[in-house]
Amino acid sequence: MGILERIADIEAEMARTQRNKATAHHLGVLKARLAKLRQELITPKGFPSVGKSTLLSNLSGVYSEVAAYEFTTLTTVPAVIRYKGAKVQLLDLPGIIEGAKDGKGRGRQVIAVARTCSLILIVLDVLKPLQHKKIIEKELEGFGIRLNKTYPNIAYRKKDKGGVNLSATCNQSHLDLDTVRAILAEYKIPNADITLRCDATADDLIDCIEGNRSYIPCIFVLNKIDQISIEELDILANIPHCVPISAHHKWNFDELLEKVWDYLKLIRIYTKPKGQLPDYGAPVILSTDRHSIEDLCNALHKAIMKEFKQLSFNATSFVLTSLDDGALVYGTSVKYNPQKVGKDHELNDEDVVQIAKK
Repeated sequence: MGILERIADIEAEMARTQRNKATAHHLGVLKARLAKLRQELITPKGFPSVGKSTLLSNLSGVYSEVAAYEFTTLTTVPAVIRYKGAKVQLLDLPGIIEGAKDGKGRGRQVIAVARTCSLILIVLDVLKPLQHKKIIEKELEGFGIRLNKTYPNIAYRKKDKGGVNLSATCNQSHLDLDTVRAILAEYKIPNADITLRCDATADDLIDCIEGNRSYIPCIFVLNKIDQISIEELDILANIPHCVPISAHHKWNFDELLEKVWDYLKLIRIYTKPKGQLPDYGAPVILSTDRHSIEDLCNALHKAIMKEFKQLSFNATSFVLTSLDDGALVYGTSVKYNPQKVGKDHELNDEDVVQIAKK
C-alpha cells in the first residue's frame, strides 16, 4: 500500500471515530502516524488567479505579469515597499496546486520559501473566502507551517532510562499518561520527561516531538471586494486576521499596510549624532522581541558594543556616578527627556537615541 492510500485510510478511520475520553488514546496514535506519513509526502493545494500579482504591482510599483488566466506567475517576483521609513520585502510566489508532490506548480519550492518568511499574506477570492481559507490552512498544516499560533508551552527531554514521566502545571483535558506514552512509542521514544504548562492537545505534543514546525503570523487578504455588497463586506470584515481589499482599485491598502506592520512587530528608532538633529529620514528598524539599547547597537554595527560606555550606579542611593556614560534617550520609554540609560534599557517606537562611546 502506498503512502497516499495509508494517509487516506488513517484519515477515514479518524473521521469514523467518535471524539471522547475513551477514544482520545486511539486518536492520538492515529495523529502521530499521520504526521510521520505527511513528512514523507507533501501535497499542497492553492488557488491561483486571485490577484496576488496585481496586489504586488500596485503596492510596490514592481511589474509582475497580470492576466485573466491562471498560473500567470511562474517564478518568484521580489519587490520592496517603504512604510513608516522601513523597507519591507515582498515576494510574489506562484500559486500552489494539488499535485505539487509531482512537481506541478513548483509546490515544494513555494513552501520552502514560505517557511523562511516573517509574515505570510494569503490572497483569497472574496466570493469564496472561507472555503479556500480552510483548505489552504489544512494543507499548510501538513507542511509543518502553523499560522497565527505560538509554540506550545511543553518541555520535552529525551533520556537514556527511566521510562516516560509526565507532569503538568495545569489541568489537562486532552492528554493523559497513556496517550503520551502511545504517541512517544510511535516515534520509538521509550524514555522521556514531558512537562505540560498549557492545556495541550495531541497535535501540540506531536509538533514538539517533531521539532521542525514553523510558527508564522499570517494575514488573509480578501481581494475583489468591488464585486460584493456592503452588507457582505461588513460580515467578512469580522473574520479574524483578515483584511478586505480591492487590488485593482487600490481600496483599503492603508489598513493592509498597517496590519502588516503590526503583525511584523516592528518599531522605529531614530539616531542622533552628538550636537546634531536626529536623523528622521533613516530609522533603525527593530523587532519588539529584541529592542534594547544593546540590540540597537548590534543593528548598527557589532563593534559598537565593545566601545559602549555602561552606566555605573551607586548601590545605596541609586544615583548615576558617571554622567558621561551610556546612551541618551528621548521618547516614551524614559521618564525624563533626555535620560541616560544602560545597554539593557528597552526602547519604544520612535524613540531617539544618542550613544556615548569610549
